[in-house]
Amino acid sequence: MRFPALQQYLKRLSASPQDTTMWLDDQGRAHGRYFNSTLTSAFQPIRIPEEHRIVGIQAFVRSHSTAEDGMSLWKLLDTVATDVQSIELDRLCRLLHVINFYRQPDMADVDLYLSIHPRLLAAVDSNHGMSFRHVLDVLELPHRKIVLQLPPSEARQAWLLNYVADNYRRNAFRLALNVVNAQQGLAMLDEIRPDVIKVDTRDLTDEALIEKLLANAAQTDIRIVFKRVESASVYERLMQLGKNVGQPIVVQGHLWDKPQPALADVASDISTDVV
Repeated sequence: MRFPALQQYLKRLSASPQDTTMWLDDQGRAHGRYFNSTLTSAFQPIRIPEEHRIVGIQAFVRSHSTAEDGMSLWKLLDTVATDVQSIELDRLCRLLHVINFYRQPDMADVDLYLSIHPRLLAAVDSNHGMSFRHVLDVLELPHRKIVLQLPPSEARQAWLLNYVADNYRRNAFRLALNVVNAQQGLAMLDEIRPDVIKVDTRDLTDEALIEKLLANAAQTDIRIVFKRVESASVYERLMQLGKNVGQPIVVQGHLWDKPQPALADVASDISTDVV
């Protein structure tokens, strides 16, 4: 049995009633309660399609509903939650995600991407990364397989990104940085030096900069992930840019996968590749 500490925790959760902070449903799926909302996890693969490989999984928090995609709770709290409430929600969501991810078969060797909400950049204290590391240690889960995603930011916030990035690095987490375009990705490549840069494909106007980003990232062993790929035409453009610089394209989007609670259907494609 893998992760015996997690299995023991799941046994205790299975006896929890549904009016508590966290419980398991009949399928063993963890749910949490916050602001009178019922929360759960959804997961979306990160792929190298031309190699038929999955190299990571991103977790999303959803308010539970009969529809599989649900609603993002962060959208409900963006304008009403205090910083303290946002941190509490973040910690609950991370716990939900690691439970729902690692309870599934064949997930032990896959990178799990967890997002950091923009509200948390200014709100977290110096022990925030340590708190999450402690949770993983108690459950005996592999912290080196966790990739924490920093949100897009303006240039004047670079010091804040560096502060948060340093906090998580000191606790042995890997980092991904979301950027709006290749130009911002090139700027952050040297300034933050994350393990992964995720580029929004809604801005693919400067193909020369995209090729430069791919080439420079390859030299420094930084993975580039193109997110929100929703059409074959966008993917074909990315494929050509990858061929121009001799790099495989790593993608995430609805062209292949919508966020789902279970990952049984993708297990056969999972790679143990490590960034």
